Amino acid sequence: MRISYLAACTLFLSCQIAFQDSQHGVNKGDTCMMDNVPTRNVSPVSPEFYSGKDSVKMVFVQGRKFTIGTSYFEDAAPEREVEVSSFYMDEHEVTNAQFRRFVEETNYVTVAERPLNSKDFPGVDPNMLQAGSAVFVGDRQTQNLDNHLSWWEYMPGANWRHPEGPKSDLKGRENHPVVHIAYEDAEAYAKWAGKRLPTEAEWELAAKANTHKDEAFYWGNELKKDGKWMANTYQGAFPKSNAKLDGFSGTAPVKSFPANALGIYDMVGNVWEWCSDYYRSGYDQNDSNKNPKGPSDSHDPQEPRLVKRVQRGGSFLCVDNYCERYKAGGRGKGEINSPTNNVGFRCVKDV
Repeated sequence: MRISYLAACTLFLSCQIAFQDSQHGVNKGDTCMMDNVPTRNVSPVSPEFYSGKDSVKMVFVQGRKFTIGTSYFEDAAPEREVEVSSFYMDEHEVTNAQFRRFVEETNYVTVAERPLNSKDFPGVDPNMLQAGSAVFVGDRQTQNLDNHLSWWEYMPGANWRHPEGPKSDLKGRENHPVVHIAYEDAEAYAKWAGKRLPTEAEWELAAKANTHKDEAFYWGNELKKDGKWMANTYQGAFPKSNAKLDGFSGTAPVKSFPANALGIYDMVGNVWEWCSDYYRSGYDQNDSNKNPKGPSDSHDPQEPRLVKRVQRGGSFLCVDNYCERYKAGGRGKGEINSPTNNVGFRCVKDV
């Protein structure tokens, strides 16, 4: 009823158990897309610009019709054609340095830094209701591989300033993506910067980068391309032994891996990224096909009473024997007030 209870109540991870996912559909649906076709429509908009209080480079994403969804994952079906208007997207995830500037200017306190309310946890020792967040600890204490909470620990003092707990800090990590970010934290930053969080459809369009059709990954059918690692993911026997073949055991500095065809970095791996859509399993056929914004509320059959938003892209903990949702079309989900050390975000801006 102590830390384990808090973890269970405040945490439900974006990366769901892979052996369950792998039992769903495995036939990738074909997408109907007109890619790499010369066009007479020349956009007058600059392909990149610097915008917002964070002064971060943003990349222009040309609006278009495309197919969203995949039959590979049950909750990413059915496939359907949608149309998204043009927008700008941050070149990379929001970094610790960027987030620190936001906090210094606004005195903002993140969800992970706020003490837990005893009214939300009846019967729990008030001394245990300390501010904190969930930290991956699988490499040192995992025993029961059937229980995902065995490789996560609710750690008092863990927050964006202290990614692995109170004894850790941001020295040398200024250019790493900020983590331990709850949904409202990401929204607050985006509003301060004069931007917003992407819709899931916008995120998918940017990830496809006008080149993806039905390959397993947004860059092709193999995890590596031309012998190079394309994203910061997990290699080895999850969750006890990360071989670090890509050079990183945790987060990597932004832009450590190749950009996609649009010049956007880290759309796969490193950290999960919040989207503005509420999470429901499967795409709603009644949602608008023009700039879809997702359902009006959330519902996760596994935890129906929790409010969740969509997360996309996977993280440094994604690996095929546990979580394949870093693959093209894969969707994550996060309880809005349950930050972890593998969740961050990036922003977009209307043209």
